[in-house]
Amino acid sequence: MSEPRPGRGILREVSRTVGAAVALQWRAAPLASGFALLLTLCTGSVAAVGGWLTKQLLDELGRGALADSQRALTLAVGAAAVAGGAMAILNVSEYLSGVIRWGVTLEVERSLFAKVAALEGLHHFEDPAFHGRLRLAEEAARDAPQQLIEFVRALLRMLVSVGTLSAVVLMVSPPMALLLVLAGGVALMAQLVRSRWLVELSAALVPTYRWRDFYHSLLVDVRAAKESRLFGLGELLLERMVASLRKAADREMAVTRKGLAVQASLSVLTAAVAAAGAFIVARGAIEGRLQIGDVSLFLAAVAGIQGAFNGLLSQVEFASRSVQTFKNYLDIMDLPVRAPEASRPVARLRHGVELRDVWFRYDASGPWVLRGVSLFIPAGGSVGLVGVNGAGKSTLVKLLCRLYDAERGQVLWDGVDVRELDARALRRRMTATFQDFMTYDFTAAENIGLGDLDRLKDPARIREVARLAEIDEKLTSLPAGYDTLLSRVLEGEDEDMPAGVSLSGGQWQRLALARALMREDVDLLVLDEPSSGLDAAAEFHIHRTLARHGAGRARLLISHRMSALRGADTLFVLSGGQLIEQGSHDALMAAGGEYARLFTLQASGYQDERVASRAGPKEVA
Repeated sequence: MSEPRPGRGILREVSRTVGAAVALQWRAAPLASGFALLLTLCTGSVAAVGGWLTKQLLDELGRGALADSQRALTLAVGAAAVAGGAMAILNVSEYLSGVIRWGVTLEVERSLFAKVAALEGLHHFEDPAFHGRLRLAEEAARDAPQQLIEFVRALLRMLVSVGTLSAVVLMVSPPMALLLVLAGGVALMAQLVRSRWLVELSAALVPTYRWRDFYHSLLVDVRAAKESRLFGLGELLLERMVASLRKAADREMAVTRKGLAVQASLSVLTAAVAAAGAFIVARGAIEGRLQIGDVSLFLAAVAGIQGAFNGLLSQVEFASRSVQTFKNYLDIMDLPVRAPEASRPVARLRHGVELRDVWFRYDASGPWVLRGVSLFIPAGGSVGLVGVNGAGKSTLVKLLCRLYDAERGQVLWDGVDVRELDARALRRRMTATFQDFMTYDFTAAENIGLGDLDRLKDPARIREVARLAEIDEKLTSLPAGYDTLLSRVLEGEDEDMPAGVSLSGGQWQRLALARALMREDVDLLVLDEPSSGLDAAAEFHIHRTLARHGAGRARLLISHRMSALRGADTLFVLSGGQLIEQGSHDALMAAGGEYARLFTLQASGYQDERVASRAGPKEVA
């Protein structure tokens, strides 16, 4: 059995993509799409009808004194009515296009980002290739469906127009009809080849444009503004951004030059065919074999056929790019939302969470980040995790939250592999603060309430956890209290909303901690550097609050400040992705291993014989 031709596969892919765009249009705006299709067919036949009426009018007027004045006037009014009707159709079509465009844009944006929000874990979001596809898919959400739909309309218009006009030209000069259609078809094929080059170039330039976007964000991002100005990075970033654009421009112009000679040659060919046809028809009229109306009809048909092909050619390049970008949209829409295995309900934690011989790496060809890690977090107990930067602590947190799955070994929830549990239900049984916590440009109340969407509008609960995180007083003092927008970039949606404000790093961290405390009915509390941005006094009080709030829950505490972990029931030391020590603070200090070395090194900076005499009995306790 013969192998399928590559061209057929490409044709099937293009047909699938264009078909999906058309189906999307009909779902988003069925009524407007139906009217637009009808008007498209009418537009395609306008040139032939108008040309035929004009021919009949000129032939009638050419009879001189023998002309039928009533017929001539009727033909003139008919030709004018066709021209006026064409303008009216154009205006209505533009309105319908706007209706369809907005309907399609809303539908694509909604479906695309609903899919992105539903993707499980972090695998896709930490994959550069996925971000490249997502960038193209976002472009598709804005432009590609409409461009593909416009291409389909242009194709329909071209088929109707060329069909009707060719029939008209056949009446005058059959060979010329064939030559005109052939010349237009060759030009169309050449444009398709050039468009394929541009599509391949567009895909190849995705990394280049991502770098350009990266440099652009550094130039305008408020978070980067301080260091950019302090270290004088503006010129460097601008130079690199422009270099990325210049690289893209050079490669695109190379492709443009590549197709220029072919396009120019085909344009000359088409013009030569039209000129030869006009010469033959004009000579026939001079010799009396054709009437003046035949000349007019032929010239109108030539212009109409060339215009139909040119209209389609102008859409081909955009459509070819849109096929590629919209294919990325379709590929993302085809991604599985969750793992295919059956999901079991998640029961309240009664025994504990266990990592059993867990191995993990972010890429199959990359290094192991965790290697044979085994630890147990008992229900109602606390575990502290110690390790230098890069030891694998944050990765372990991602596995606990099932943002990734272990490549080897198991993460167990009361003895049940978490891969057998419903991921979203599992996350409902836990809460966490992350080292790289988010700062949302929302109101203060929303920034906290996001921790439990069921109580997003519960001001009493929001203020309760804000007091636990010791941020209530600050938020109450804001211009609109808890309704103040925490942003220097966005403006409030309501005109009477006060201008947004920004918080300090430590205040943002307290806000993130309050967000983590919103959920009450949780079994596992993960605290990854919950006090890294706080001053010493605030850290002391926050950890006492967390100890009280976490009572009865399984707790995993991670901090580079060793004093924050002393109260944990069990301490684990992670190094190079492996657990090398475990035990209580006293046991590990007595062992004199890595934990003792790190603790002593950190504590040595605080040694002062005057500290003990000045510490109040309440704080020492």
